[in-house]
Amino acid sequence: MKGIIKARIRESIAVKERILADEKMLSIIEKLAETVASVIAAGGRILLCGNGGSASDALHIAGELVGRFQKERGAWSAIVLNADVATMTAIANDYGFENVFSRQVSAHIRPGDLLIGFSTSGNSENVYKAVQKAHELGGKTAAFTGGSGGKLKKEADYVIIAPDRVTARIQESHITIGHIICELVEESLTSEVSNE
Repeated sequence: MKGIIKARIRESIAVKERILADEKMLSIIEKLAETVASVIAAGGRILLCGNGGSASDALHIAGELVGRFQKERGAWSAIVLNADVATMTAIANDYGFENVFSRQVSAHIRPGDLLIGFSTSGNSENVYKAVQKAHELGGKTAAFTGGSGGKLKKEADYVIIAPDRVTARIQESHITIGHIICELVEESLTSEVSNE
């Protein structure tokens, strides 16, 4: 068992080391953090969505934005499109599961808001359609993906591709990067002392 434990930790570290060595990726992370901060500073909203473990990642990052990450501050608007079971199942029933997020984007997004979609493959149809709808309605978009980046690689404004094909390793990297973005946004928008 310890062999598996050590192997998985080493694999997770290796993916993060590849991200650390990728200057282009680091620049994208920085630019996305700046965009999140500018959207919030302008009174805009952050919309997030994903399926399965990626749905949990969307919930996690929204919790850091609405509540707090490390600093005391005001609440920031973040809406998780996979959080409302009644809305999701109604849309899936009436319009198909591939439209559960795009329909909500139509209801919530305003020009200048930001949609962040999580899809480890980059090919989740409902996330892809949400990104398309956000663009159509004047929103900004970001995608957290893995592997080759999938369809989302060419559709989102900011694309973060965890350089691995194992879902667990991709999601571990997504949360690390999500936390970094939350920290950078708090540093940018607040002057409170950190709660460490």
